[in-house]
Amino acid sequence: DNSAYFYDLNTKMNYKLNDNNNLFLSGYFGRDLFNLNDSFVNTYGNTTLNLRWNHLFSEKLFSNLSLIYSDYYYGLNLDLIGFLWNSGIKNYNIKYDFKNYISDKLKLNYGINGIYYDFNPGVIEPSNTTSGINYRQLEKKFALEPSVYIDAEQKISKNLSLSYGFRYSMFYRLGSSTVNLYENNQAVVFNSNLQIYEKGIPTGTKYYGNNKVIESFNNLEPRFAASYQLNEKQSIKASYNRMTQYLQLITNTASPTPLDVWTPSDQYIQPQILDQVAVGYFKNFNNDNYSLEVESYFKKTKNRIDYIDGADLIANEAIEQIILNGEMRAYGFEVLLRKNTGKLNGWIAYTLSKSEQRTPGRNTTETGINEGNWYRSGYDKLHNLSITSTYEHNKKWTFGANFVLQTGQPVTYPNGQYEYQGITIPSYGLRNGNSLPVYHHLDVSATYIPKPNKKKNWQGEWVFSIYNLYGRKNAASISFRQNETSGSNEAIRLSIFGIVPGISYNFKF
Repeated sequence: DNSAYFYDLNTKMNYKLNDNNNLFLSGYFGRDLFNLNDSFVNTYGNTTLNLRWNHLFSEKLFSNLSLIYSDYYYGLNLDLIGFLWNSGIKNYNIKYDFKNYISDKLKLNYGINGIYYDFNPGVIEPSNTTSGINYRQLEKKFALEPSVYIDAEQKISKNLSLSYGFRYSMFYRLGSSTVNLYENNQAVVFNSNLQIYEKGIPTGTKYYGNNKVIESFNNLEPRFAASYQLNEKQSIKASYNRMTQYLQLITNTASPTPLDVWTPSDQYIQPQILDQVAVGYFKNFNNDNYSLEVESYFKKTKNRIDYIDGADLIANEAIEQIILNGEMRAYGFEVLLRKNTGKLNGWIAYTLSKSEQRTPGRNTTETGINEGNWYRSGYDKLHNLSITSTYEHNKKWTFGANFVLQTGQPVTYPNGQYEYQGITIPSYGLRNGNSLPVYHHLDVSATYIPKPNKKKNWQGEWVFSIYNLYGRKNAASISFRQNETSGSNEAIRLSIFGIVPGISYNFKF
């Protein structure tokens, strides 16, 4: 008796104050839910609200002042053990952006931004009257991220255009919070006798009051891009970007269930710093009916964290005790062929890529994760193919199709087992050494517009769709268990979606 559903609500309104001032109010609310026979319920989603004031100073200068609220929710209900866990992140964001057209050949974009984070690592409570779980609110975490940026778009010549600038970001991990202290400032220790990592034992704690700075960071993030037009039909481009991410994501890579834990950078968790270079080639041909885009990229990330073997991610108040710092690299080749005109149009996109990470030991006596070798990151998908097409039969009817094929997500499977006091316990192999089966599905749709020539008042359209037309049972996860009858081991594929028909009505006024 399984179920899965999602819903989204989008809304946007604008009000013209006068010729130089406009107000925009937009909002989004969405939830996704997976219910596996009421024994495992996963609910997540986001709520956002954005109020934006657009002001025109002159024909060459205008600004956008935005106030943004976001509330991300992630919840688990594990009824088998009587356990409820709710977590989330609230963001309060203010930003002031300017666009300044200095001349026909130079445009400046600049602004300031400030984000206040309110992390709820989790509320634990019993899911039923027989549960042995006690209610507990994990200590909340707070942070502030101010930044300033400037970008220039400059046309050097008829064929050469440049884009360059930088972003200067700061991050402050704030109280109120009680922070663990560890010997040698190491929250994770290595047991050389057992050759495993273990949680460090705090030597004490330190309390930081409201808005007191626990740790701070600052980073300069330069960026540069150049585009050169070979002729009217062809161009090449190259770019370099440095980006900093102060929020860290810890993801469970072992089957069967996905689990995401977000945590801010602090004295034990350094911010991720990414450097990326890319080169590309673009061409229009056959009277611009078709276009071809080819691009290759390489990016390297410092301070990529991962959890140690045997880590407990759920409701962990000392997340620093189960993670180590490492690095990540990714590189790939992308091709996009697009048909731009005619009744039948669409595109074929293919990406060949590799994403790996490495978490070596902190000294020569430690093994690190995966014996210190490179291993596939959770985002690694060697092949990614997407084919999208639309056919306009007439003004009232439009048909669409979309096919997706991807390499299966990296996972860690057991490669053996042992028995302890009559209990069979799996022994896991190298980190992310396996893959889920190949992921693919075909979706089709038909859009009907009753009155296509109507331009005023209420305008509506119907969309009839079928997701996963041929009923592919894509694996969301694979779990392992002992068959109660035969006693042999077996792997169980969990598939969330089969064929999903849908009817939508879109309207605007």
